[in-house]
Amino acid sequence: MLGDVVGKPGRRILRERLRNTLDRLGAAFCVINAENAAGGSGITAATANEIFDAGANVITTGDHVWKQREAVTLLEKDHRILRPLNMGPGAVGMGYGAFEAAGGVTVGVVNLLGRVFMDPRDCPFRAVAAILGELSAQADVILVDMHCEATSEKIAMGWFLDGKVSGVVGTHTHVQTSDERVLPKGTAYITDLGMTGPHDSVLGRRTDRVLEAVVSGMPKPFDVAKGDVRMCGVLISVDSGTGKASAIERIVVAEDEEA
Repeated sequence: MLGDVVGKPGRRILRERLRNTLDRLGAAFCVINAENAAGGSGITAATANEIFDAGANVITTGDHVWKQREAVTLLEKDHRILRPLNMGPGAVGMGYGAFEAAGGVTVGVVNLLGRVFMDPRDCPFRAVAAILGELSAQADVILVDMHCEATSEKIAMGWFLDGKVSGVVGTHTHVQTSDERVLPKGTAYITDLGMTGPHDSVLGRRTDRVLEAVVSGMPKPFDVAKGDVRMCGVLISVDSGTGKASAIERIVVAEDEEA
């Protein structure tokens, strides 16, 4: 599972390094959060296809999913691209699904959106609880992307789902955390996967633009940065017979060197 892809630099490192990394790690399935893939905000058909061609099996998103106009049509048609489950009953697209992986294993993927320090949404805890029975009947492995601002809300979701899913990972804050662990009942957890994009930046945006804005208080365009491009996420090992995780390992691959 890989963290938030930011703009063209994030898509480029996926294209150049993802398949080699998947082969080297022996990864059988790949989930990528790409809500910032198109110009740094939103997703389009072209950027989604680029990410799938690079090796992703499923794309998750978050609060920026609708920033590009064509996302509505895209999510109606391609159910490999998920929007947060708890956006509300009127939202187009799917918030979860079951997908085939290597060896006949079925992987369930759920996309959730937090509420702390974010726009009001339906409760992510109740939303995921409502679909777990159905998804568990379909999937050998279940992975959850908890896209939210507050670390406490992500951690709470990890404990809420411990033993019920194979993995819970956080996205949205773009900074990889060092708290990866397998929780007592067999759920792999990390608070944030980190960012797939330029790290000589402020969360993927040009530092000069961001500093001008925060110092002056005036609005500035937050252009996508270019330097120190890295691909960040985790490798989760799961027993497909039990759905329990046995290990979780942080992954960082730099564009210009083996990591």
